[in-house]
Amino acid sequence: MKLMESQWTFMKSKYYVSVMQQAHGNHEVHHETCRVLPEPSYRILIGEFYNCQDAVRAARKIFLASDGCKVCSLPCHSR
Repeated sequence: MKLMESQWTFMKSKYYVSVMQQAHGNHEVHHETCRVLPEPSYRILIGEFYNCQDAVRAARKIFLASDGCKVCSLPCHSR
């Protein structure tokens, strides 16, 4: 019996950076489904990415001190 190989499709997701600085001076990068995503007037769409690492890299072009959100982008959260 031959097993069929499943095909995974990875989709890009929208990421936003908060315009409000955190207490430690960073601007948090959030996934579009984050439960603590700031209101539209307090965030900037930075684009669609496959992962938070690429999103944080893009956010640092806007705010040098950007970091992943500890709720939705934990692999990119350093503080």
